[in-house]
Amino acid sequence: MPKHPRAATARRRSIAGLLAATSLTLALSGCTDYDVTAPADARDDAPAAAVKAKDAKLAADAKNGSGAKDANGDDVDCRKAKCVALTFDAGPSENTNHLLDILKKEKVHATFFMLGKNHIAERPAEVKRIDREGHELANHTWSHQILTDIKPAEVKRELSLVQDQVHKITGKTPKLMRPPQGRTNEQVSEISKELGLSQVLWSVTAKDYQTTDSKLITKRVLDQTEKDGVILLHDIYKGTVPAVPGILKELKKRGFTIVTVSQLLSPATPEPGMAYRP
Repeated sequence: MPKHPRAATARRRSIAGLLAATSLTLALSGCTDYDVTAPADARDDAPAAAVKAKDAKLAADAKNGSGAKDANGDDVDCRKAKCVALTFDAGPSENTNHLLDILKKEKVHATFFMLGKNHIAERPAEVKRIDREGHELANHTWSHQILTDIKPAEVKRELSLVQDQVHKITGKTPKLMRPPQGRTNEQVSEISKELGLSQVLWSVTAKDYQTTDSKLITKRVLDQTEKDGVILLHDIYKGTVPAVPGILKELKKRGFTIVTVSQLLSPATPEPGMAYRP
């Protein structure tokens, strides 16, 4: 199927432009191009069959009253709603159950990009709860190595170990991954594709690794959030989880519908190897 013109333009960007936009300064060697697209472009480029299936599901959900709801109480359709994806990196941790309590109370689902060593491996109960309560399981590598700095076999190991461990715990295998520090390249993209993983970057960062001030974290998120954004937070830091209720309250007040990454992309299906960034 031919690519939508808008999506075709968006799919190929230089790594330099991408990283400038995300305020990352890297020195990468080798090939400097990889496939990247925005959520809106991915939705526009969705196959006709996927669009038809999405519309049929929305109609069925509306009829029987099931399905996730947007800020107006309608079934979630990010082609129309003012959606933003909420994501958490580097857990699960001792803070994750409290976070899950908040998300459950607020009826919000998020995507959890989980670390393997000392996290998934040590907290299988939290991984099970994340899955059981309808959140999206995702991969943030086994030991947070910078994937562009290591050999291909090591990249594959960093990602595969998480895939295997999450499947062992939940019976499900993640479809999404986030490279540590957002550092990716053509080699990482190819390995991700081989493992069935799409890459997810972000447009909003609170830099919560720099501060324990929950009010500052809240302000940073709210100042940056726009339609089709992807919010990056960490459930491992002391100030982050206490900031979540205020963030959610204000986002809802501003008319945002908080969704998972896959909901944001729907009716498109995450494409292995592709990097998604607003």
